[in-house]
Amino acid sequence: MISNNKHRFFLSLFFFISGLSFATWASRIPTIKTAFGFNEAELGSVLLAMPVGSLIGLPISGWLVSKYNSRVPLTAGYALNGLSLALIGFAHNTFSLLLAITLFAFTTRIFNISVNTQALTLSKRFEKKILGSFHGFWSIGGIAGIALSTFLLALNVSIEYHFAAVALLMIVISAYSYQFLLKGDRSETGNKIVLSKPDPYIFYLGIVVFLCAICEGGMFDWSGIYFQEVLDVKIFTYGYLIFMTFMAASRFLSDIIIGRFGMPKTYIMSAVFVVSGICMAIIYPTFWTAMIGFSLVGFGTASIIPMSYALAGQSKKYSPGMAISIIATYSITGMLLGPPLIGYLAHAFNLRVSFIVFALCGLLLVPITRMFFRHQATLK
Repeated sequence: MISNNKHRFFLSLFFFISGLSFATWASRIPTIKTAFGFNEAELGSVLLAMPVGSLIGLPISGWLVSKYNSRVPLTAGYALNGLSLALIGFAHNTFSLLLAITLFAFTTRIFNISVNTQALTLSKRFEKKILGSFHGFWSIGGIAGIALSTFLLALNVSIEYHFAAVALLMIVISAYSYQFLLKGDRSETGNKIVLSKPDPYIFYLGIVVFLCAICEGGMFDWSGIYFQEVLDVKIFTYGYLIFMTFMAASRFLSDIIIGRFGMPKTYIMSAVFVVSGICMAIIYPTFWTAMIGFSLVGFGTASIIPMSYALAGQSKKYSPGMAISIIATYSITGMLLGPPLIGYLAHAFNLRVSFIVFALCGLLLVPITRMFFRHQATLK
């Protein structure tokens, strides 16, 4: 009999290597931009492969989790994600790069739905809130990925060897950890999407996640470019690193913050951090003001996704896995629009101007979350 604490440890490990994988890819985007000679608009177009791959994987991931126990697509998705990461590193023409990125996003979507379904199921076995800590380990993995990238960049290690080493680590961890994941977590009800008028409960949460995804996705993909081109910093991973560090800190503190202030106020505080951080970075584009600004944005965005997933898991219409799958549609749409939009605006104006989009998304979080909680109150 596997204890809940052991389940929690290995599920946290999956969140960790998920963050490691994504940060490994995102921190090397400037390397790919330079190697292929892309301008901002061309890079924005290439980055469209990420949300396209995610959209392809979305209905498949929802079906897999509702049809089977989540640990099978979770483990297979992680292993294949490692393989696709290696393929990105070895891509030497635009077509193979697009194909590898699409596969990377597809497998990311498969395990993302599965791992969050496991997390929601396991969190119900604990008296205290633990969901935020799982997402905290994702951010810790992201920090480890950025730190590793920074170290390897300083040593001039090629992207091929870098991505291949991380891929091998992911495959080994996935194969070993499978035995320690939850079994029998398939829900018997709420596994079908009802084609009717959108459920306001899910719709409002979806818009919140959509706005957050624009900010997160844009920061993931463009923070390195911002430090490289706007601030002229040679080791361009500093901005991404500080963003992820404060995101991790916020996620480990989120359960305490939510317990102290409640979700409505936490959403508002998150919006304030995002808006103030972005404004600081674009109005005063120096190294240290950008570092402080990016840290505020990381701290602000961190709690939004975990809170929204936790609330989605309380849906009376859908099972947790299906609710998360629907919410993820909005997230993917945000990822679809965010990074390319930043690229096109940067090409038309400049990168500093394009980052205003993040501040606008932060501002919109305030009225949308207020509308959600007013609707939630009517359901009680």
